[in-house]
Amino acid sequence: MNKFFVLFFMPFLLFGQNLERSLSAENWKFKQANKENWLTATVPGTVHTDLLANNMIADPFLETNEKEVQWIEKEDWEYKTSFFLSQSELHFKNIDLQFDGLDTYASVFLNDQLILEANNMFRIWKIPVRKYLLEGENTLKVVFKSAVIEEQKLAKKASFKLPTDERVYSRKAPYQYGWDWGPRLVAAGIWKPVKLYFWNQVTLVNSSYKQVQLNPKKADLEFNVAVFSEKKKVITVKINDSIVKFELQQGLQTIPIKYRINNPELWWCNGLGDPNLYAFKISLCDDFQEIESQEMNIGLRTIELIQEQDAIGKSFYFKLNGKPVFMKGANCIPEDSFLPRVEDSISQKRIEDAVAANMNMLRVWGGGVYASDAFYNLCDKNGILVWQDFMFACAMYPGGKDFLENVKQEVIDNVTRIQNHPSLALWCGNNEIDEAWHNWGWQKQLNYSKADSTQIWKDYQKVFHELIPNTLDSLYSEKKVIYWPSSPSIGWGRKESLIQGDAHYWGVWWGKEPFEMYERKVGRFMSEYGFQGMPDKSTFNYFANGKSLEFDSEIIKSHQKHPTGYETIKEYMQRDYIIPKTFENYVYVSQLLQAKGIKTAIEAHRRAKPNCMGTLYWQLNDCWPVTSWSSVDYFGNWKALHYQVKESFENLLLSVEETKEKYQVYLVNDSLQDISGNLIVKIIDFNGNVIFEKSISTMVKANASKIVYSFTKKDIPKKYRKKSVMQLKFITEGKKVNTNFYWVKPKDLQLQKPNLKITKIDALTYEITSDVVAKDVYLSSDENAHFSNNYFDVIPNETYRVTLSNPVKIIDIKSLFNTFN
Repeated sequence: MNKFFVLFFMPFLLFGQNLERSLSAENWKFKQANKENWLTATVPGTVHTDLLANNMIADPFLETNEKEVQWIEKEDWEYKTSFFLSQSELHFKNIDLQFDGLDTYASVFLNDQLILEANNMFRIWKIPVRKYLLEGENTLKVVFKSAVIEEQKLAKKASFKLPTDERVYSRKAPYQYGWDWGPRLVAAGIWKPVKLYFWNQVTLVNSSYKQVQLNPKKADLEFNVAVFSEKKKVITVKINDSIVKFELQQGLQTIPIKYRINNPELWWCNGLGDPNLYAFKISLCDDFQEIESQEMNIGLRTIELIQEQDAIGKSFYFKLNGKPVFMKGANCIPEDSFLPRVEDSISQKRIEDAVAANMNMLRVWGGGVYASDAFYNLCDKNGILVWQDFMFACAMYPGGKDFLENVKQEVIDNVTRIQNHPSLALWCGNNEIDEAWHNWGWQKQLNYSKADSTQIWKDYQKVFHELIPNTLDSLYSEKKVIYWPSSPSIGWGRKESLIQGDAHYWGVWWGKEPFEMYERKVGRFMSEYGFQGMPDKSTFNYFANGKSLEFDSEIIKSHQKHPTGYETIKEYMQRDYIIPKTFENYVYVSQLLQAKGIKTAIEAHRRAKPNCMGTLYWQLNDCWPVTSWSSVDYFGNWKALHYQVKESFENLLLSVEETKEKYQVYLVNDSLQDISGNLIVKIIDFNGNVIFEKSISTMVKANASKIVYSFTKKDIPKKYRKKSVMQLKFITEGKKVNTNFYWVKPKDLQLQKPNLKITKIDALTYEITSDVVAKDVYLSSDENAHFSNNYFDVIPNETYRVTLSNPVKIIDIKSLFNTFN
């Protein structure tokens, strides 16, 4: 902030109001702790990005540079800045310094006085600093200790080694230490904003609300406004047009205020209605002059997790506003290895991608970070429900007093921040820890004694069955909270995993089982499963940085983090496709393979409705340029999978199940209305000749799955199976859905060379036709355009229309036939 502005103009801003002032934009510097040279720094930021900006390291995302920056995690780092305070600012009786995020072991000095020792990346740190501040220049320094060295020190104090590695002793994003889709880039730095709060006698600590009553005529809310006052005082609290006077006592107190909305409009998830939001401003006023305020958007809705005994086992599904909802979505990982460079526009693009693919739920996975405020706001506005993990994954954690207290404060900070969002559906304790302890063989691998095993499991229960749920209950008071201790509840190798709870099924990929197993391994709520697909060729070109694209190059290998990733892709590809000879075609077919596998899973899950009521594939996005399970790569390019998901997540779905003796056509309806229409079944040879055609009048009830047509395998002569396609169309009032079904694997199809024609309609619209069946038509451009549809089949005598995000000069086109030669 400009010094002249602070000294001369600030008094006019301060009168009667509490004030917030950012310190993020001050002139920050950083250096390695044992060096002398201070360099320019950015806050929020990380050591890695600051070193990169100062040309001190090569970009870790390029080539094999990740290996060259591993030394950074072993060093200590210092950040410093100075800022000026005016006499008017110092007239405030209270001044608090707040760090929204410090990663992770940080000592904070204000004017050379130690004021904070931080040890949790996920916490908000707020310190009263009025007595340390000076009129004029003040200095602020943050010293970051090496997390890996601090973890090693803590591990040495333990009486036994915990599974995985020493990272479990730090409350720090687990994915930074490397995952099977992400690099090892153990960061440090001031990763969220830094602020000063100025206040006198009264401050607004936080606000929450609960729905007391909700029906078509009225919504009765109770706001709970937490206020701290230094003395007894009468203040006015305004909530929109509602005004309440309240006599404050000294200290922290909660003011309950009732508010009624007549004829309320409900908040609905994507696909079922509008995500209606009501804007509220909560203000503290002294003689009607505003002291401080907070804004929130409230969505009126009820959410329930239904677990009831039934003929199969025990149900697991969500009810929204009293209606069972089939959840369709994906798992999210952090959007970058260096989180401070994730702008709100990137989060917006992710949510737009989810909405465009007809999703209604995202899972914030427990190996990353709690998402940004922008993420939850966007989910609120777009009707995306959130399955929210706490940040624990794939490891056992300590249970000492200091660790537990640290976790408790982390829970308080993040639940307080997130709990008002209507998009929040469920809190989950951790990712895969219960499953891992019971199924991954840790006890045998680490040769635990019975006493050690008992203690480790006891510590697990302290965190996930006592501390977290008890803290949630205290924060939500009378408001019902949905808490699920661990995802999944039972490991995928056990039959119970398919009849109760949520399931992670990794028999496909990890177990090398065929895609067809997805149709047999259908649980009550499928919260993880996935298959890798290579990213767009432009992404390879980016990280190869001008080097040639060869499978045996170290650059390509370093951007595949699964130990047998490329081998697994190739093994599955050989089962279903002809292996392409060129790198570019191999990328294309790998994406078709990924889309084919996940389509098989999603549609099996949806056909099994209501026994199965949710499908969240792994994973939506990437944190760096890599070959992974994502459907959208690091740069936002849609893989074939995301286009397939868009189709497979439509509220109205046509899907074919192949059994031993017959084919069954399902019509799945996720809407809340019965739907009637005509089903048209055509069998067409690859030249466009109609071999068979039938029209059937049918209907499917609301929120249901139904077989609407079936026929035996004998009905399809063998001579047609390699050179014909079944085209299904369901036409209802104002809507048409369709799908194509092939009798054999893609490698066995007798495809012909298509004559694909692209006709320009206008700057953003094109039509595509073909003289023969063209399978998996792929459109691309070097001009960074997004296509509304892609990787689709073109049937002779039909026209396919595609729109672009921006005009381009050249469109390249290919189909599966191009990979056969």
